[in-house]
Amino acid sequence: MSEGLPPDHAPAEDLRTTEVDLGGLVNVLATHLYSTPLVALRELVQNAHDSHTRRLLEDPDGDHHPLIRVRGDAVRRTVAVEDTGAGLTEPEIHAYLATVGTGYTRMLRELTGNQDLIGAFGLGFLSAFSVADEVVVTTTSHREPALGHRYRSRGGQQYRVEPVPARPRPGTVVELTLKDEHAHLADEDALREVLARYCVLLPIPVYVGDDEEPVNAVDVPWRRPSDGDPHEARMRFASAFGRRFEPLTAFPVEPVDGGTDAIGLLWVQDGGTYGSSDNRDLAVYLRGMLLADDARDLLPGWAGFIGGVVESGRLTPTASREDLQRDEHYRALQRTLTDAIVDGLYETARLRPAAWRRILTRHGQDLLGAALCDDRLFTLLADDVPVPTSQGDLTAGALRAAGGGAVHVALGSGGGFEEMLYRAMRVPIARGERYAVLPFLRRYAQLRGCRLVELGSEQGDRSLFRDPERPLPAEETAWLAGALADPGEQLVPARFDPPGLPLVLVPDREAELKARIEDDRADARIPSAALRLARAFTARTDGEVRARLYLNLSCPAVRDLLDAYRSGHTGSATAAGLLRSLKVIMAAAGPTGSSGGDLTAALAGVGTAVSALTAAVPAGLADVPDSPGALSGEA
Repeated sequence: MSEGLPPDHAPAEDLRTTEVDLGGLVNVLATHLYSTPLVALRELVQNAHDSHTRRLLEDPDGDHHPLIRVRGDAVRRTVAVEDTGAGLTEPEIHAYLATVGTGYTRMLRELTGNQDLIGAFGLGFLSAFSVADEVVVTTTSHREPALGHRYRSRGGQQYRVEPVPARPRPGTVVELTLKDEHAHLADEDALREVLARYCVLLPIPVYVGDDEEPVNAVDVPWRRPSDGDPHEARMRFASAFGRRFEPLTAFPVEPVDGGTDAIGLLWVQDGGTYGSSDNRDLAVYLRGMLLADDARDLLPGWAGFIGGVVESGRLTPTASREDLQRDEHYRALQRTLTDAIVDGLYETARLRPAAWRRILTRHGQDLLGAALCDDRLFTLLADDVPVPTSQGDLTAGALRAAGGGAVHVALGSGGGFEEMLYRAMRVPIARGERYAVLPFLRRYAQLRGCRLVELGSEQGDRSLFRDPERPLPAEETAWLAGALADPGEQLVPARFDPPGLPLVLVPDREAELKARIEDDRADARIPSAALRLARAFTARTDGEVRARLYLNLSCPAVRDLLDAYRSGHTGSATAAGLLRSLKVIMAAAGPTGSSGGDLTAALAGVGTAVSALTAAVPAGLADVPDSPGALSGEA
């Protein structure tokens, strides 16, 4: 190269032509371009469809009866796709059928502007070699109805074309001799199942074998409006198309001016879902042919209960035609589908209350999260979506009414004395550990201007555990802490209801979270963004106080215990030991089964305390009915 000459201006004698290994290229394109051998069927049916469209464009006044028929022969291990379309001349076979990357369909669409033509890349025919040892194409062009030609190739690298008698009418038959591993494709029942989904939106009838009914004989509600109720027509289509769940309701997807040309149908699936599940099921069709069978990313992430079908002419497929380019049309369709779901849910709530109640029952957990992702959904769902509580599923409004204007939510899963307290309050407590419950109720309380009591947090507990009328002397507090509290527990003298409950052990949920996220094994499981947020939330606690032991100074037994201690009664230590054992036993009944104490020792301590207290009762009072003073051993 001459000095100072840029690379793109190299002398002509230095330029070379890139060599292509045709065999390797054909193998890659035919075998590795597509994820499933079923794509070969789609591509051949698509080519047949485009052949019909081409004939209508080139011979609009001709005698044309379009149909596509697919036959399977399990004995011969063959599949044949026949059409009555335009057919091919011999030059067209060489120019288009046997030339990789050259597509007559694309050229015709660019020339005529016809958007019914599906093909784009000139690669679809190669998919036949991914499933077939040999491909034979017998064709007669409508331009040369007296001539017939036969293309034959093994492997796609070499081929021959020979003259044959003309077909009775123009059109083409593509016959595949299947490879051993793909012999199951010759089963006509399997062909019906596959083609019914691939071809459901094709306007040309597609038959299998000698069937008289096409596999795509389905009323598509956005193409052929029904004379009856449009919603019933949508439900029929959704029921026929849905693969796993029956639809609860269905609503349309319609074109948006300046946005997308997409049209189709979405439905709410009748299948129980939860916050961590994703049952989104969306099929995308391009000009009537299935393009992407699992395009769930077009649906919002919170819509795990939505299924649907859409078609569009603006989406750009990948070369394999099994996925979509993430371009501006893709993003526009994402926005359109989100709006269609929100609008459809509003319509269902307004016009079909029975279906709306079933949706709330089936998908309440998902909808809690969905409401946090979209302001419009929160407005719709705030007073309707069920929230799991200690008294079953209740709406936030019902929680607020039962709580005297306040919404109570537990940050833990309850158990032990904590659960006993919640039941004694006779107020439903929302399960804050469930998916999306706590952030939903926080937003609800802000929106409705009501008080939110977060039980298990220090601030929330203050609303339940009131300060004592008079502070306990430091000496008494220290004695009670030593007698009742275990390491990591902070004794808090308080007053609370019911007065018969002597003490409540409430775990510090912030400390629990801090311990979990500081665990090396947990760090590996939690995404980094979530880990940063969690650590910011727990930065205010040092984690040393794992639980607070609230001692109820309104309880007669506790007052008697203090009186006994003050008077130097020998039974005070025994009574305190009994309360400590009771605390350990009840805490052990919680969901974690960990009380911070020795359960076996606690059970033995109950027996020891009862024996000691019984021995301390004077014989003359043995038949006296139980009284609050009995706990402290006072006569």
